Amino acid sequence: MQFTHESVLLEETIQALKPKAGGIYVDCTLGMAGHSKAVLASKPGIRLIGIDQDEEALERAENQLKAYREQVTLVHGNFRDLKSILQQLNIPTVTGVLMDIGVSSPQLDDGERGFSYHQSARLDMRMDLTNPLDAWTIVNTYDEDELTKIISEYGEERWSKRISQFIVTARMQSTIETTEDLVNVIKKAIPAGAREGGPHPARRTFQALRIAVNDELGALKSALTQAVEVLDSLGRLAVITFHSLEDRIVKNYFQSLLGRCECPPNLPMCVCGQKQTARLVNRKPITASEEELESNPRSRSAKLRVIEKF
Repeated sequence: MQFTHESVLLEETIQALKPKAGGIYVDCTLGMAGHSKAVLASKPGIRLIGIDQDEEALERAENQLKAYREQVTLVHGNFRDLKSILQQLNIPTVTGVLMDIGVSSPQLDDGERGFSYHQSARLDMRMDLTNPLDAWTIVNTYDEDELTKIISEYGEERWSKRISQFIVTARMQSTIETTEDLVNVIKKAIPAGAREGGPHPARRTFQALRIAVNDELGALKSALTQAVEVLDSLGRLAVITFHSLEDRIVKNYFQSLLGRCECPPNLPMCVCGQKQTARLVNRKPITASEEELESNPRSRSAKLRVIEKF
């Protein structure tokens, strides 16, 4: 299958990272390697470590980066293992780190992967096909309370309890095998009036299942901490997110690096000992320009946050 792909916030990301000649950069979510290719092209002698848990993505990226073959190391893995991956490569510190969070365009466009509610496929949603947990297992085996918690917390879906009830009832008749089966259940669960004029009724539930299958938020929290630890002094970490749960995690973590006192306001002096370890490169998240929004609608929800380590 041929895929077209536009890297979101490409120019803004390169400007924010400020690549240095001869630097070592890690793309934690390689995908189609658009950002990585731009980093490599920006300055001479850059070494790039590209990580992705999707082996198909690594194959596509290898082709995209063939002109820089001698400068690139591709790794099949999860960015939650960033430090151990770098240790195995004998790289103690790096100049910059990039994370582009969430599902990639090829994963969405490949109906067989089960990420899309617009195409019928087996319920899968695994970014790493070696992962033993898939969406089918969650939908067909988790109890109602577990389903409600996932759909509510990860999908921020107001109809989470009702959707979970309908899922449990439906699977008592027969297993929910495909994305189409699940979409039909969700449409029955959400009242018609609540479906009118809004986004696709299955969007939030599919987002929630994808996050749960791949433990995306847990991986992000772990990777952020490790990224700062492996950065050189004045090294930069750039993170692109696409929904509020991810962005909130990044924003709060970046704020925690600013050394602001966390003591109760009634204490006469600071005793928490917080020290600033990084600075915000951009106080507010960078978002897509009008030109990019017109050419790439998927950039609409993208937010770029960047820090520089002291």
